[in-house]
Amino acid sequence: MLEALGNLNPMVQALVATLFTWGVTAVGAGLVFFTKQVQPKVMDSMLGFAAGVMIAASFWSLLAPAIEMAEQMGHVAWLTAVTGFLGGGLFMRLTDRFLPHVHPGLASDRSEGIQTSWQRSTLLVIAITLHNIPEGLAVGVAFGAVAAKLPAATVGSAVALAVGIGLQNFPEGAAVSLPLRREGMGRWRSFLLGQASGMVEPLAGVAGAAFVLHMLHILPFALAFAAGAMIFVVVEELIPESQRHEAHIDTVTIATMIGFGLMMVLDVALG
Repeated sequence: MLEALGNLNPMVQALVATLFTWGVTAVGAGLVFFTKQVQPKVMDSMLGFAAGVMIAASFWSLLAPAIEMAEQMGHVAWLTAVTGFLGGGLFMRLTDRFLPHVHPGLASDRSEGIQTSWQRSTLLVIAITLHNIPEGLAVGVAFGAVAAKLPAATVGSAVALAVGIGLQNFPEGAAVSLPLRREGMGRWRSFLLGQASGMVEPLAGVAGAAFVLHMLHILPFALAFAAGAMIFVVVEELIPESQRHEAHIDTVTIATMIGFGLMMVLDVALG
């Protein structure tokens, strides 16, 4: 499978991979057809697992290759990495600051960004969509990096990143559809809105691959940028959301470590 994927155009590779991650979001949203609510301990653990996956992916699949590529290109490796990393975080902060959204589990009056009269369902979808922009971008940049034929970039590592992001998308889809169902929305509409949050990933993925293909000299910066954006999402939302219930913190911590360990194994084994 890796060989067949490796023969495709990098933008097509990114599209296939991000269609997969979007699909897993839809599977998570599909829980709404079976239940209105997942036990808080289970949902918190899934969010913790997702945080662990994203932390590991940010280093193993993005930052480490960025540093290695920067060295091979003759850049000041640490400067390129830290500039890209902080730039990704700043981009997410500005987006978070101005785009109206509300995080799962919070009431509409706790919305962030520019004040608006948009419905809670719209604000909730936007919040999760914000997560998926850097995730899709990361996958696209990873496949674009393969085209540069640098030793640090392999199809296996890009696939590992896509698989890891797909796994952590499952609870994100559920985090949108289940609250909407509990609030009285129909199953199908709750599902459609839940999976809609993942629709941005193929767009971001193809855009990320196309961008680095035409500007290979900033590839290390782009990888570090994607890592910074992902870490912002983890620290700003996933970890706080997963630890809202104090009784579950130990379980969530273990789930986070399991997510990190699994992503590390995937990257090392496939990369």
